[in-house]
Amino acid sequence: MAIALLIHLPPSATRLKRISRIIAYTHGFMETAARQHAPRWIAHLDMDAFYASVELLRYPELRGKPLVVGGRRAHAPEQLADGSRKFASLRDYAGRGVITTATYEARALGVHSGMGLMKAAGLAPDAVLLPANFDEYRKFSRLFKAAVREIAPLIEDRGIDEIYIDLSGLAGVHDASDTDPHAGVRDVALRIKSRVHKATGLTCSIGVSPNKLLSKLCSELDKPNGLTIITMADIPGRIWPLPANKINGIGPKASEKLTALGVNTVGDLAACDELWLKQHFGPNFGAWLLRVAQGQDDREVVTFSRPKSISRETTFERDLHPKRDREELGKLFTRLCEQLAIDLQRKGYAAKTIGVKLRFDDFRIVSRVRTADQWIREAAAIRHWAGQALKTAPLDQKLRLLGVRAENLRELDAIASAEDTGPHDDRDQLTLGLF
Repeated sequence: MAIALLIHLPPSATRLKRISRIIAYTHGFMETAARQHAPRWIAHLDMDAFYASVELLRYPELRGKPLVVGGRRAHAPEQLADGSRKFASLRDYAGRGVITTATYEARALGVHSGMGLMKAAGLAPDAVLLPANFDEYRKFSRLFKAAVREIAPLIEDRGIDEIYIDLSGLAGVHDASDTDPHAGVRDVALRIKSRVHKATGLTCSIGVSPNKLLSKLCSELDKPNGLTIITMADIPGRIWPLPANKINGIGPKASEKLTALGVNTVGDLAACDELWLKQHFGPNFGAWLLRVAQGQDDREVVTFSRPKSISRETTFERDLHPKRDREELGKLFTRLCEQLAIDLQRKGYAAKTIGVKLRFDDFRIVSRVRTADQWIREAAAIRHWAGQALKTAPLDQKLRLLGVRAENLRELDAIASAEDTGPHDDRDQLTLGLF
């Protein structure tokens, strides 16, 4: 296995040393795996093309067709007189929206989440375009997580479409059969997949390994509807050939720098000298790079984590001028505050600090915050303090994005009195004509 990885190694004066390290790591993984009688089993469950898959439940006639989600309400399907539906296509889109998600058929055409819809239209003009329906996605998110908890209650919520699950203490999870050393954990994972499909009609992919790092990596290996189980002994064959930027935490800048240094795969990274990595990436990040490339991760599954902030923001279809488009901006600002209030109340939090975020037409971002004198959660109070923050922001050019954020959060039951501060003087830049 180690010899097969040599093709991934960058040419350098330390090539022989790196070869030796790979061989040593390979033998080390084998020995570690042999000693593991009751390993920790952590699963990462990722719903397959979640938003698009939910839409296909509503519009089954689109199955097998390239589909992207990310349009405006105007792109909702039109019901025709004969009962059929007329769908919008990417070729007719004009604006600056981005793709929220895409079906695997659309991805095969080079279209992916985060891509601008205009750019995607050039690659897949006939792809169907649908607006996002987040109320529906949240409903299905609750359904699939509740289904998983029926089998495995130790869940770390990582977002609307993915979770970590600690399977280690479940009955039978460490059982083996004559033909499958991982029969027990495989059975549990298959039961979870079946329960999720029964509850939602959707498929998911699950990666199972001794830690969160590896599980997230391997949940992507066999999509869609995949199940991948790996141990430390499988790292050289399954993980090391992957591009280094597949590791969560290696962003575009670090990836570009690694490539420039001749480090392209996870295996290349695992064979690097730690001191060399620290010299190029700093002591903390350099040490972390080597650990994760070797599959080391001791993080626990955290079943509860208080959010640091809750925010709402919107990117405009066209740049809006602070003065000429004041009325439209004012309505959007108020709506964002109302949505943020709903989010706070639904999640059971109040906030002490309210902030605003502005992105200008030159992509410059400005944030401002104000701290209230009491815990707040009502829309009027959020609107007031967000307006106070807005007064301190420069408003001298067109805006692309507007956002409102609640920080310094506390659970309602931990607050002696969770009454908001009231609106006070609601005259901010929107009403004073300064926006």
